[in-house]
Amino acid sequence: MRTKIFVVLESVFLGLGVLTLVPSANPAASVRASNPLQPSQPAAKYVSSSKSSAQRPLAVWECMTSWYGEDFDGQPTADGETYDMYGDTAAHPTLPLGSIVRVVNPRNHRSQIVRINDRGPYVQGRELDVSYEVARKLGFEERGTAKVRLELLKVPSRPASDHRN
Repeated sequence: MRTKIFVVLESVFLGLGVLTLVPSANPAASVRASNPLQPSQPAAKYVSSSKSSAQRPLAVWECMTSWYGEDFDGQPTADGETYDMYGDTAAHPTLPLGSIVRVVNPRNHRSQIVRINDRGPYVQGRELDVSYEVARKLGFEERGTAKVRLELLKVPSRPASDHRN
């Protein structure tokens, strides 16, 4: 059975800062063709959210995540700030810098809200790199990777500039 996929309309890219969600007639094609907020891995499973809360997700999908820590601590991130392995931040290859996502570990139901401030990961099959502290809070720091659910909560009206480009 096909899962309904929501596509973010062009309004966010026209500078209006308003996100509108619509069901896609051909989910796979329209997400890959027109949605720059799509996960980098085409195999990621998109699902719609049934939660009704103050922070209802704009989009939800599952992906593999890993963490990065000591080797990068103190180094500049893609948005120009200094990486802090104890901060609540993450790297994603395509989400606008400054986006806010909730990362949920379905194995233990722990979740953490993080801000995208870097680019990566650069390993095939992974879509998100979280800080060491986020991995610890989610309970996968020893394993190193985990399949998680990402809930896009906010896209900045003016994304931070990417200092690595």
